[in-house]
Amino acid sequence: MRIDLHTHSTASDGTDTPAELVRRAAAGGLDVIALTDHDTTRGHAEAVAALAGVEGLTLVPGAELSCRLDGIGLHMLAYLFDPVEPELLAQRELVRDDRVPRARGMVARLQELGVPVTWEQVARIAGDGSVGRPHIAEALVELGVVASVSEAFVPQWIGDGARAYVAKHELDPFEAVRLVKAAGGVTVFAHPGAARRGAIVSDEVIASLAAAGLDGIEVDHMDHEPATRARLRGLAAELGLLVTGSSDYHGTRKTCVLGEFTTDPEIYGEITRRATGAFPVPGAGGAPRSTG
Repeated sequence: MRIDLHTHSTASDGTDTPAELVRRAAAGGLDVIALTDHDTTRGHAEAVAALAGVEGLTLVPGAELSCRLDGIGLHMLAYLFDPVEPELLAQRELVRDDRVPRARGMVARLQELGVPVTWEQVARIAGDGSVGRPHIAEALVELGVVASVSEAFVPQWIGDGARAYVAKHELDPFEAVRLVKAAGGVTVFAHPGAARRGAIVSDEVIASLAAAGLDGIEVDHMDHEPATRARLRGLAAELGLLVTGSSDYHGTRKTCVLGEFTTDPEIYGEITRRATGAFPVPGAGGAPRSTG
């Protein structure tokens, strides 16, 4: 089984629609894919509808929650939670609703720095998705300010704490773990060692999150060097955490490809066993893919 538990669509900052993502995953020979758009489940219905036209693929509904602890941004992957559980839904809406004023503020700061970016340009790039820094980064690429989206996430431009950075409402990660668990879901700390993106939390924080109910950490990821993966794998074993691998696919907005990193079927089976808020959705003629 080939299992990719971290992907994005146009419902947040990917370039494939949810339906296109499902078809691409099926064509690429994946068995299981999780749709984890930033702070939203808006793409789930379209993805589920697209499953009717494919065989051999199971969809795991999820989201990637924006969190911050002591000034450090981190992302929490949430799987198979009840999408209408009121407390978690309210927090996701707070985060999502803050995205537009935050993005407008970053555009204004870039203009003050002499960059001829406009809100209209960023809004066009975002389309119906939840506007975020990747859309602003793509605008900078269009303007020739940077050569790639990743080059915009630096102190000079829109990285954490950068000249044009503006903070947004984000969850405390311990609260995120509590909320997802209360909604019947499973939590995995996304790319915890991605130091190239900015500051990362310590292993002690990860241990505290594990004690608070964190289920796993995403180890095999494009932003983790081999030594980082080995260290995180050892930490996960020490703390009793599940280890996942994922592409963090964003379509053409990033260089990674679907299925570039995958999750062991036994780990996926444990995730589905722990979840009570929702269930994996099988494609045409199939049953939910689970090893348990």
